[in-house]
Amino acid sequence: MSAMTATARRSEIREPAPAPRRRLDLATNRLLAVLPPRDRARLRDEVELVKLDTWQVLEAPTRPISHVYFPTSGLVSVVGTSGDLHRIEVGMVGYEGVSGLALVLGYDRSSNETVVQADGEAFRLPRVALRRIMRTSPTFSSTMLRYVHAFMMQASQTALANGRARLSQRLARWLLMWHDRLRTPHLTVTHRFLALLLGVRRQGVTLALHELEGQGLIRGTRNLVTILDRDGLLALAGGFYGVAEAEYEAMIRLRHR
Repeated sequence: MSAMTATARRSEIREPAPAPRRRLDLATNRLLAVLPPRDRARLRDEVELVKLDTWQVLEAPTRPISHVYFPTSGLVSVVGTSGDLHRIEVGMVGYEGVSGLALVLGYDRSSNETVVQADGEAFRLPRVALRRIMRTSPTFSSTMLRYVHAFMMQASQTALANGRARLSQRLARWLLMWHDRLRTPHLTVTHRFLALLLGVRRQGVTLALHELEGQGLIRGTRNLVTILDRDGLLALAGGFYGVAEAEYEAMIRLRHR
């Protein structure tokens, strides 16, 4: 079975399981952490903490989006699709952001697929609650819209890298973005899944991983990649990493009045 077919068969949205009950600390998501206390208090009554499982589909193309997810751990991929034949990652969301941006912009579905890349947990907010709080809280609404801008910058930089960077540079950029969000040097991922995310053949990913390993930047096994030299990855990625990250940091530092 090809990676494309395997992923296509996983495109049915699956209800997440509740996470173990404990006090909800909304500040574990950076986007929620910058909200004023009154906004976090309102959200605490509306959100549910759920588990995210690898390969779990949170949004399927053209299907109504029922919730947005604010990850606190793990990693979510936004995958551009063209039927069942062509798929490529266009963006990723970790503890710095939120999924379901179509809902933030007033629409209820997307042509992209949103799938869990690394398991973790997230605060889940229903569509109706999101829209109600956006209508009544200017600070929450402006934070969500600024994040949409930051994500658009990430997607545009991904398009630039896909079109202009060497595969080794694209892989270095992807590993840096993953490291930013998971905050661990160890990533469990198959070459097949990496090929899907980068939109290339699996053999190309294998060669690129060997190139980075030969430079002492990573250590790779069949299903595990470990970052050994982040500075070296930064040097290899060059200007293809950093623009979207700086834009996000500028956005997150803005204070509400």
